[in-house]
Amino acid sequence: MNLLHNENLSRRAVLQGLSATGLGLALNACQSAGGPASPGGGAPDGPFMLGIDVLERDQFSLLRGQRVGLICNQTSVNGRGTHTRHVLNRAPGVRLTALYAPEHGVDGTARAGAYVANTRDSSTGLTVYSLYGPTRKPTPAMLREVDVLLFDLQDIGCRSYTYISTMVRAMEACGENNKLFVVLDRPNPIGGLRVEGPGLESRWVSFVGQIPVPYVHGMTAGELARMTNAKGWNDARTRLSVVPMQGWRRGMMWQDTGLRWVRTSPNIPHATSPIYYVATGILGSASNVDIGIGRAPFEYAGARGANADAFTRYVRGLNLPGVQAAPYQHAGFGGARLTIDPRQAGDVTALGVLMTGELNRMTNGRVVAGLSGDRLDIFNKVYGSEQLHRRLQQRAPTNDLVASWAPFVRNFRSERPPFLLYRA
Repeated sequence: MNLLHNENLSRRAVLQGLSATGLGLALNACQSAGGPASPGGGAPDGPFMLGIDVLERDQFSLLRGQRVGLICNQTSVNGRGTHTRHVLNRAPGVRLTALYAPEHGVDGTARAGAYVANTRDSSTGLTVYSLYGPTRKPTPAMLREVDVLLFDLQDIGCRSYTYISTMVRAMEACGENNKLFVVLDRPNPIGGLRVEGPGLESRWVSFVGQIPVPYVHGMTAGELARMTNAKGWNDARTRLSVVPMQGWRRGMMWQDTGLRWVRTSPNIPHATSPIYYVATGILGSASNVDIGIGRAPFEYAGARGANADAFTRYVRGLNLPGVQAAPYQHAGFGGARLTIDPRQAGDVTALGVLMTGELNRMTNGRVVAGLSGDRLDIFNKVYGSEQLHRRLQQRAPTNDLVASWAPFVRNFRSERPPFLLYRA
């Protein structure tokens, strides 16, 4: 019996509502108690510039005479493609004393979840302290030779990605050790209007998801830092400064910036990868599934033994704006290859949850059959609660679960404006 197609709640009515909520309101930039922005405050108009470029334009005045630590990886480059650590290492009046690496390491090649060791950066000679090893938070010893800690990592705009967790824990360490924390802001590659998905229950706060924002929050790292500091989502209030970008607007996708995309991690190779990560990241943490890792990461949604044609008809039948699907078979897996236009309003997180439910139904529960112990723990951390796993175990519909996100998303949208730095 197809529970998803025989529930009392009208699927079409739910999906029309999801499409309407796929994009946030056009909000004006404004300052808040989340901490000061860069000197001058706000995000100035003009040609597009990254936070690191604005810092350099302003002759590094925020850092002069300070010992500086930098959280960085391969994405930490300025608008010309020069590594931030090299820019700072030769900046007049700035003393770069230490580097800190997130998940995947300073060069971004370590596999997901693999411990990263302390090392030495061959280009600067500086120690690179790992923030994805025995500790995920800078220790007092790691900060001893630092007055200011900078964060310059490219995030992807989805809660279940560890770079924002690294930022939050580092902010906390700076608060505890009386260090200034500075975010060199970067674009949200899927824009600043899309807000969608479930919240994060306190039980499932982890390094996979550190702060209670929707699965897709529509904010930049700098804006999230301001909100985190003001809301007390970390354990120590921090002296915080954000160097905002120039010329970024909330409706901009990565392609609108004119910047070259740098792979943020091994399976986020393209500027379009983040929107596909949103669509299939939750599915990818289940069992007996295929999301295209090794081919086109996150662009596939399939399960072992699923009927590709039937599943593709299901995805097309959702009629989500900007979403197309084509059937595929690969190594015993069947499903759909997705094409997603991030400028359209279709709720991509909802797409992911609905596809997970349908693949689980089509395969008689295989999608959750192998989830237990640590694997189940990760699945719940990625989603943000046990609710999805519980529905899948019961072979229950996921449409009403998707509909249940709406009050949280509305509340988040109403709370975030004071922390935004950029206009629509």
